[in-house]
Amino acid sequence: MSEIVDAHHHVWRQADMPWLSGPMVPRIFGPYEPIRRDYLIEEYQRDAAAAGIGASVYVQPNWPMDRVVDEVRWIAELHERTGWPMAMVGCADLFAPDAVEVMRAQQAISPLVVGTRLQLHWHERPEFRFASGPDRMKDPVFRANIGALSDLGWLFELQVFAPQMHDAAALVAEHPSVTFVLVHAGMLTDHTDPAVVAEWRAGMRELAALPNVVVKLTGQGTFVHRVDDELIRFVADEVLDGFGSTRAMFGTNLPVETLWTTAADLTAAWRRALSHRTDDEQADVFSRTARRVYGLGPS
Repeated sequence: MSEIVDAHHHVWRQADMPWLSGPMVPRIFGPYEPIRRDYLIEEYQRDAAAAGIGASVYVQPNWPMDRVVDEVRWIAELHERTGWPMAMVGCADLFAPDAVEVMRAQQAISPLVVGTRLQLHWHERPEFRFASGPDRMKDPVFRANIGALSDLGWLFELQVFAPQMHDAAALVAEHPSVTFVLVHAGMLTDHTDPAVVAEWRAGMRELAALPNVVVKLTGQGTFVHRVDDELIRFVADEVLDGFGSTRAMFGTNLPVETLWTTAADLTAAWRRALSHRTDDEQADVFSRTARRVYGLGPS
């Protein structure tokens, strides 16, 4: 297999994001002092080249909501100058009545924008939370804005924990013409705890039954803060057995994963995890699924 597409990475300027430039706050991935700095496209390109990555999708890293149009403009400028990234997922306040106007403004700036993300994950542990409550996806304004994605031709990046997956499945079923991309493979917090695994597995099966859900094999260092071959293979096998390889794709989550590894070592770990899979399955996960879902065209 010759190509790897990174379906989930970030680049950023520290000054653009309060959580990077302001006071330290507890985060889901632990202490993050080493990434409180600029991580620009040229550095990402070097990391990607070392890992054998030939194409990439930028995913928003939480700029302030009043600057999400500026964010798209900046990424479009980077692409024009460097050719990278090849697609982008932006952000908009989907709880606001004017969200569709914001997304149309983003779409008018660049055809690279193929979707939006608003993190919905909520957990009993405060440092694991992003949303203000576990059931924010039930908000009627939010659901109406999700419905508008079909007219835009955009996907939605869905980020939830296992206890939220039943409600997420109802949201997905309500919008069959929208593709939902499940971020970080459903955010399994502890693969050694049978009860945690059982709840995650049940939620994943419910989502797998819906054909408009695809899964990102990303972020598996989030809770363990290391590259864990056993965890990566476990999650990869569960996802591929449940969703199939045509609904699964690899991503690095750079630069967050650089808190504990390098892009090359991370990619090598995923290669090991999938080494027992067929060539077609590996080609799907590392390239073809992302190319189809994000409209990157053939390799």
